[in-house]
Amino acid sequence: MRAEMGAEQPETIAAIVAAHRAGTLTPAQTIARSYQRIRDHNDPALFISLRDEKDAIAEAEKLAAKDAAHLPLYGVPVVVKDNIDALGFPTTAACPAFSYTPTHDSTAVLRLRAAGAIIIGKTNLDQFATGLVGVRSPYGIPRNSIRDDLIPGGSSSGSATAVGAALVPLSLGTDTAGSGRVPAMLNNIVGLKPSLGMISTAGLVPACRTLDCISVFALTVDDAALALSVMAGPDQADPFSRDRPLGPLTPLPANLRLGVPRNGQLIFFGDKKAEAAYADALKRWTSLGATLVEFDLEPFYETARLLYEGPWVAERYLVIRNLLASAPDSIHPVTREITAAGARLTAAETFSALYRLQGLRRIAERTFTNIDALVLPTAPTAYTTAQVLANPVELNSRLGTYTNFVNLLDLCGLALPAEVRSDGIPFGITLLAPAGRDALLASIGRVFHADTKLTLGAKGVTQAPLAPLPANSDDEIPIAVVGAHLSGMALNGELQALNGRLVEATRTAADYKLYALGTTPPKPGLLRVEAGKGASIELEIWSLSSSAFGKFVNAIPAPMAIGTVRLADGRSLKGFLVEPEVLGAARDITSYGGWRKYMAEKATG
Repeated sequence: MRAEMGAEQPETIAAIVAAHRAGTLTPAQTIARSYQRIRDHNDPALFISLRDEKDAIAEAEKLAAKDAAHLPLYGVPVVVKDNIDALGFPTTAACPAFSYTPTHDSTAVLRLRAAGAIIIGKTNLDQFATGLVGVRSPYGIPRNSIRDDLIPGGSSSGSATAVGAALVPLSLGTDTAGSGRVPAMLNNIVGLKPSLGMISTAGLVPACRTLDCISVFALTVDDAALALSVMAGPDQADPFSRDRPLGPLTPLPANLRLGVPRNGQLIFFGDKKAEAAYADALKRWTSLGATLVEFDLEPFYETARLLYEGPWVAERYLVIRNLLASAPDSIHPVTREITAAGARLTAAETFSALYRLQGLRRIAERTFTNIDALVLPTAPTAYTTAQVLANPVELNSRLGTYTNFVNLLDLCGLALPAEVRSDGIPFGITLLAPAGRDALLASIGRVFHADTKLTLGAKGVTQAPLAPLPANSDDEIPIAVVGAHLSGMALNGELQALNGRLVEATRTAADYKLYALGTTPPKPGLLRVEAGKGASIELEIWSLSSSAFGKFVNAIPAPMAIGTVRLADGRSLKGFLVEPEVLGAARDITSYGGWRKYMAEKATG
C-alpha cells in the first residue's frame, strides 16, 4: 500500500469530530486539508463536480456559531455519489445528456448537513449505477486507492476511492446489487448497506427503485454506524421508506452463530489466494468465539440470477427509456446493452419471477432461524482494469456472486476488510442478516475489523482501539426472552419497535423445562422445575427503557407471564414464563435446549 501521512493526524470521523470539539483542529482546517489531498491525489476521473474550496471553507467557518456537542458530524467533509441530489451540484448519474440541477437536497444529504457535515463534491460512478466494476463512465475510470492496476469497483467507484485514499472520511454510495460492498473490498474500507427503506431514497436517481439503498463508505464500522444513525428514519417524501428503529451498538453476543456455505458451494473462479483469505477470516471468527453453522447457499444463488435474468432489468429501463429513444449514443455501450433488454419483458414474466422470489424469501427466512448472520466473501476475486475492459459483462457478473441476491431477499449487509493478500490485493468479507439487524451487524463487525489490526484504507493509518460502548442507562430494565421474541424470530419486531437493545445471548440455570404451545404465532413456554429435573435453556437478554418495559409487559397475552428467571451464572432477572395450567396439551421440547433448534427442525421436517 502507498505510505503517506502519519497516524497522528485525525483520519476517522470520530477522531476529526473530537479534534474539532477540543479546538485542536478547526473545521476550516479539515476542509482545507481535504482539498490539498485532492490536489495531491490528482485523479481527474474521481470527481464529476467539485465545490469551490473557498465556498466550502466559508461554510466550515460558519459552523463555529453552532453547538458542536449536538452535531455528530461537526465539520466532517463528505462526498456524494453523483446519482444523489445535493444542492449546488448538478446530478448527472455519469451521463452528461441526462444531467439536471436539483432544486433541493436529497433527504440523506439534508440529514448529513443538519448533523454538521460539509458536502464538497459529487463522485464518479458506473453510469446510471449499472455495474460493479467502476469502468463504465464517460468521465473516466477512478484510480483504485490500493493498486493502480485494479478496477476501483462500482458502481460507487469515486465514493469508495475517495475514502480509501483518505480524501474524506465519509462518502455516500448506493447499493442495488452490491455497489456499496464490492468497491469497499477493493479499497480496504468499510461498506455499510442498510436495510431497505432505512435511509430515504428521496432525491436518488433510481437504478431499481424497489431495491435501491443509499449506502455508506467509511474507514471504520463505528464511523459508518454513526453516519447511518444520522440518516436513518422514515420520510414522507419516499413511499419506500420504512420506520425501522436502529438499535445501539452492543458487546459481541455470547453464542454468536454465523452461517457459512456448505462444503463445495463457494465460488472463487480459481483464485486460490481469495479462497485462503476467506478460510483465514472464518478462523478469526472462531477465535472470537463464534460458532460456524453450515447452510445451503444454492437458493441464494438462484435469487441472484433473478436480478439480471428476471424482470428487474425493466426498472433500469424505466429510468432512461426517453434517453434511449432520443439519444441512445449518449449512453455507455455496455449500460445501453444491459438496460435495453428491459423493454422486452412481459407482465406475465414479471409475476412469474415475483412468485419465485417469494418462495426463495421463505427459504431464506428459514435459514436464519438458528443463525444470527451469514459471513460470505464480499466478492470471489478481484480484477484489473485491463481484464474488465476485455471482458466487461462476464467479469462484472462474477463480482456480484455474493451480492446480487441481498436486496431481493430484504437483507442488510456490512462489508469489512479482512486481509491484504500477499500480492497486495485486498480481500473482504460481508455479514448479512434479515432486515432490521443493522445494529447487530455493526456490533459484531466492529470487533472483527479491530481484531484484523489492518491499517485503514490505502494510507497505512493505524486503527485506534475500539471505543468503549455507552454504559447501560439507569432507566433501562433487562428482560429475558426464550422464544418468538428472539432475534430474527416472529415477534422480535415488538422489541425493536420499542427501541429494545440486545445485550447478550446466554442460558438459564439447569432447572427449567421448555414446552411448545399451540399459539399463533408459535411460542414456547418456560417453566421452572425442581433442581435436577430440568435443563439449561438458551435465551437472549434485551434491555428496554422503563416506559417501554411497561408497555411491553402490559401487552403480553395469557398464558405467558413475566416472572424471575435464574441464569446459568447465578444472575436473576425478569423474563418470560408460562402458566402451568396450559401445559397439559403442550409438547415438551426441553431436549432441544432452546426454541431456535426446535423451530429449525420443525422447518426442515
